[in-house]
Amino acid sequence: MTQTSTRIELPNPLDPEETMSRDQIESIQLARLKETLAYAYDRVPLYREKYDTAGVHPTDLKELSDLAKFPFTEKEDLRKTYPFGMFAVPQHEVARLHASSGTTGRATVVGYTQKDLDDWAKLGARCLRLAGVKPGWKVHNAYGYGLFTGGLGAHAAAEHLGTTVIPMSGGQTEKQITLIQDFEPDAILATPTYLLTIGDAMQRQGLDPRKTSLKTAVCGAEPWTEEMRHELEVMFDLDACDIYGLSEVMGPGVAGESHETKDGNHIWEDHFRPEIIDAFDDTQVLGDGQHGELVFTALTKQALPIIRYRTHDLSRLLPGTAREGHRRMGRITGRSDDMIILRGVNLFPSQIEEIALRIPGLSPHFQLEITRPDRMDQLAVRIERREDCDSDRAIQAGKDLAKQIKIHVGSSCAIEVVVPGSLARSSGKLRRIYDLREK
Repeated sequence: MTQTSTRIELPNPLDPEETMSRDQIESIQLARLKETLAYAYDRVPLYREKYDTAGVHPTDLKELSDLAKFPFTEKEDLRKTYPFGMFAVPQHEVARLHASSGTTGRATVVGYTQKDLDDWAKLGARCLRLAGVKPGWKVHNAYGYGLFTGGLGAHAAAEHLGTTVIPMSGGQTEKQITLIQDFEPDAILATPTYLLTIGDAMQRQGLDPRKTSLKTAVCGAEPWTEEMRHELEVMFDLDACDIYGLSEVMGPGVAGESHETKDGNHIWEDHFRPEIIDAFDDTQVLGDGQHGELVFTALTKQALPIIRYRTHDLSRLLPGTAREGHRRMGRITGRSDDMIILRGVNLFPSQIEEIALRIPGLSPHFQLEITRPDRMDQLAVRIERREDCDSDRAIQAGKDLAKQIKIHVGSSCAIEVVVPGSLARSSGKLRRIYDLREK
């Protein structure tokens, strides 16, 4: 007897806070800000020291704009107090620890109470739901599990939403492909560049990524462009949406993008208060619509309160659309600490990606190499050609890329177009910049 299955759509209600008005959201923010500042001042010595030195006290916050009176929190603060010096609760109340890789210095350690974990799962589920993921779906999670917050954060979000989670983690690309074929997931969670790697590997096997069961991809953990979104959507025939978060503030789930509007991540402002500051003058808090550096204050965290955390992500704040009470982040254009200053010109890897994907024959796989051969910084772009681009077309595509970078960025650079598959791939956050200058 042949068995047939009928998909049953489960209830998918919104959290009440998702539909609150702007006035309601700001009322919640003010009350929670007052509580958070007092909580951090009373329980975390570093905050007390910072505020006393700056001559401010939690009672000085009377309205939302008063937040600008308080000092920033930096990644270096977490490194100085390594491992647990910024925790506000005793160790027995910490349900889980996560940490950064520490590849550029001492690792930053973050902790969560059980309530923190519950909030994280709830907000991550909001992001997945907003991206079009539905309860009852099968979700293939290709974010890395472990101390990195991506894998377990996305896993808990998918479970909270009511999906069936396939906890694949990152790497083992051939096995990823096998499970996608055999388990027929409805959605995939991955960094955009790793999803691209999976698609490339499928095509090399003679498989068509458009024929999979995947309908939705939720991609994050690295900046990506509209051109990359188009690349992924065409390659897999699905909807690709962004998700935003960082370990120090919470993890993936701080903000999420709607599959209906695809116009940037809505920040869950009942739990986070965002600001935009001038990246070159941090005394200036900028208005909505102006580009600058994102700063976040967490309003409900217990284990690790975070106040005015400088993310170094460059974006802007915009009015809400799919969730009108919650403002949106514009797409991340880069990081202030990833910015290349090349002979006086500011350049970001995302600019190269945006330009390259407009040129036929060039793939999204590229690396930037900075050298200083003769007292002058030089930038070289190594980029793969596409499979259907022969060597003659690749030469012309490289010339076109150099010309467009000069026009749109204002800097000259060397271009090397290489054969497909010759550049390193990553199952996590991709490294784009290789600084080869002698220190």
